[in-house]
Amino acid sequence: MRPASVVDVDVKCSLGEGPLWDSERAVALMVDIDAGTLWELSLAPAPVATPVYRCDTTLGAAVHAVGGGFLLAAGGALRHVDAAGRLLREVPLVPDGVDSRLNDGGTDPAGRYVVGSLSLDRRSGQERLWRLEHDGEVTVLDDDLTLSNGLGWSPDGGTFYSVDSVPGTVWVRNYDCESGRVGRRHRLFDIGDGTPDGLTVDADGNLWVAIWSRGECRCYTAAGEVIEVVTVGAPLATSCAFVNADLSTLLVTTAGKEVEGVHQTGEAGRPFVVDLPVTGQTTVPWKPPL
Repeated sequence: MRPASVVDVDVKCSLGEGPLWDSERAVALMVDIDAGTLWELSLAPAPVATPVYRCDTTLGAAVHAVGGGFLLAAGGALRHVDAAGRLLREVPLVPDGVDSRLNDGGTDPAGRYVVGSLSLDRRSGQERLWRLEHDGEVTVLDDDLTLSNGLGWSPDGGTFYSVDSVPGTVWVRNYDCESGRVGRRHRLFDIGDGTPDGLTVDADGNLWVAIWSRGECRCYTAAGEVIEVVTVGAPLATSCAFVNADLSTLLVTTAGKEVEGVHQTGEAGRPFVVDLPVTGQTTVPWKPPL
């Protein structure tokens, strides 16, 4: 096991999530879902955290956009905002009257955005995974999930991984980045001793999965074998991403809110980092419709 160190910044998230590396600006991004806040995290020469956008609703995920600004999974819709936070476009996804919100999201290697939802009223098996296409249209990839979570692609872009947290399942399917064709979904493996949350895929094709309630980020081979475990000083590990210029530092987000049956620590809700002998993949910015 490798222990991660807390990042010395004045940030303690209720529900930290969605970390990624913006290589153009050399900063990490992460969200506090419950507070609706997008944070920018500089790690060198000294760590500094800056809130760069605040939503009037939950903020499940965010990514930097080509040309500046961000795409935000705000409440039940995707919002494209410019660098000053002005709304450019909104794409509703969660239907009116459905008590769900958008959760984790990510760009595919071609710059499309994929995002899923979770139920807020204990419904099971009705949540969706959507993809925002280059022309602005929306494709439904899944419609039978309960808590859509971590998303990632293999280094060659030909394999797509996704998490449904409540059954504890990591799914896999073929993926054609050029055409957008998606293959049939198959169960890759289940995690029974904790809840799989966010994930990232490293340059070797291994999956790093944050384990909610265990304070861990585990590295799994594509065959489901655990080959490394990173521990953090907070039980509710939520997601992870490779950051810094060489993409060899793993950033792990955590939740600080009170959860029944979980004994929180003083560092709960803070981000953690650990240097690793592997590297991640570059985050592709979202490409807005022409």
